[in-house]
Amino acid sequence: MLHTFPTLKTNRLVLREVLAKDAASVLAYLSDEQVVKQMGLAPFQSEADALEEIDWYASIRRDGTGIRFGISLPETDVIIGSCGFLNQSERHQRAELGFELNPAYQGQGIAKEAALAVIEYGFKELSLNRIEALVLPANIASQRLLERIGFKREGLLRQYEKTRDQFDDLYMYSILRSDWSV
Repeated sequence: MLHTFPTLKTNRLVLREVLAKDAASVLAYLSDEQVVKQMGLAPFQSEADALEEIDWYASIRRDGTGIRFGISLPETDVIIGSCGFLNQSERHQRAELGFELNPAYQGQGIAKEAALAVIEYGFKELSLNRIEALVLPANIASQRLLERIGFKREGLLRQYEKTRDQFDDLYMYSILRSDWSV
C-alpha cells in the first residue's frame, strides 16, 4: 500500500504530487522544444499528452520504480517543472535522477534547489546508496548543475538510448551516499 505522497519544502519551493489539474502547466513546458530535446522526447501537443505524463508519474510510484515531484512556487502552486527518480532498484539501492524546468524559471537556481531536496529525500527516506543521472553530451547546463552539487561523471554510454529515431550517447553521472553531506 502506498503512503500519502510526500511533500518537500525548501526555502523557495514546494515539491509535491503532480495531479490531473496540473496538466495545463505541465504542457506549458513540455511543449517547448528546448526542454524536451534534452529528454529525448517530441514536444507535447495537447493536455492529453501532459495527462499521459502525469499518469506515468503515478505508475512509477505504484510500481515502486520511482517518484516524480512537481516543482511549484508556494505563492502560486503552479507546476513549473519536475524532479524525481526513475529506474529505482530497491535491491541495489539506486535510482536515476531526472529533472526539467519551464524555461521562464531557468537560471535562478530552482533546479539546483529542487534536485538537492530530492537527493536528500532519496538518501534519507528511500535508503538509496547511489543516485545516477544520464545526460546528453550537448546538455551542458545539466552537466554543470550535477557537478556543482557533487555528482561525478563516470563515462560515456555510447548509443545508450534510442529516442526520436536516433541512438543517443549519454554521460553517466553519479553521487553516492558516502559523497553526500548535509
